[in-house]
Amino acid sequence: MQFRRQSTEQEGVNLTPLIDVVFLLLIFFMVSTTFTKESHLQLNLPEAAGPQVESPPSTIEILINADGSYSVDGRALINKKLVTLKSALSEVSGGEYNRPLIITADATAEHQAVVRAMDAAGQLGFVHLSITTRQPDEQ
Repeated sequence: MQFRRQSTEQEGVNLTPLIDVVFLLLIFFMVSTTFTKESHLQLNLPEAAGPQVESPPSTIEILINADGSYSVDGRALINKKLVTLKSALSEVSGGEYNRPLIITADATAEHQAVVRAMDAAGQLGFVHLSITTRQPDEQ
């Protein structure tokens, strides 16, 4: 009995002929390809026509300071009452309650001041309402 190992040949794919074929194809395409330069192309682009769109309505902004005082579009209100806030909002909006309303509150403002502003907007019928906060140092 012979327990000697037989030598095994490494099986594999010889890539040398493949590289030659690819090189010949590359040379063929380089020689047979012609390039032309076009001066311009005639394109028929689509055109759109439609009704004129009105500009979006301007926003109304309510600022609530840290002490709970209100400012509507840059005008400070004299007190923190709901009636005063509603009258200022109706005056600024001019009866157009579909305009966007942004309530910006100081981060340290009391929650009741924000709820009061939301209540005034709801009673007047504002439909587009956003609530944001700002850091106290942005005064």
